[in-house]
Amino acid sequence: MNPDTIVLVSGGMDSCVCAALAQRGRRPAYLHFDYGQRTAAREREAFTAIADHYQVEDRLVIETDFFRLIGGSALTDTQIPVPEGGIDEAVIPVTYVPFRNAHFLAAAVSWAEVIGAEAIVIGAVAPDSSGYPDCRPEYYEAFNALLRLGTRAGRVRIETPLIGMSKAEIVRLGLELDAPFPLSWSCYQNSAQACGQCDSCRLRRRAFRQAGADDPIGYANQEEAC
Repeated sequence: MNPDTIVLVSGGMDSCVCAALAQRGRRPAYLHFDYGQRTAAREREAFTAIADHYQVEDRLVIETDFFRLIGGSALTDTQIPVPEGGIDEAVIPVTYVPFRNAHFLAAAVSWAEVIGAEAIVIGAVAPDSSGYPDCRPEYYEAFNALLRLGTRAGRVRIETPLIGMSKAEIVRLGLELDAPFPLSWSCYQNSAQACGQCDSCRLRRRAFRQAGADDPIGYANQEEAC
């Protein structure tokens, strides 16, 4: 049978939990993007490992370079340093890739129409996050309104199962689902060993600490995350 759900699997903690959720009564296909980010090869490795873990055969990797050409983000422009330090959720950080999720979702919708999937799952998180504007609930409500008008049958929808959860709640859910956290990768700037100091590492480390669990990956900087 064809997949009924496309899961966007970046390889990070949140998408790892979404992948675990999709094992409950879904027939998932996995979609991954290499968009010129610093840790592209390491993220693809995590994606492949998670897909192999769940034996998902329907998988697609889309390579794009226009984000790198456009620049403006520390994830795609090596001339912009990845910030290390405290997390200020009131300020959109330089790790934001301008309007990235719209491009990812558009590609996912195109693939969904071809394979007949009606659900697209993305691990967007609004609270307790870096504060990216394309992770707000209103954004996905608007996107779903667009899909009702702009797709062949009007039935494709975006699902954001984690959007209202804290990172600690996501960790607890992942542990309940036996999500393969050791296979995931969250660091924005290192590929050999997670730095422990970028926004993504700090959010992850804090989440595991608040959930009362041990993070199964190691960090170059063992200082406790704030």
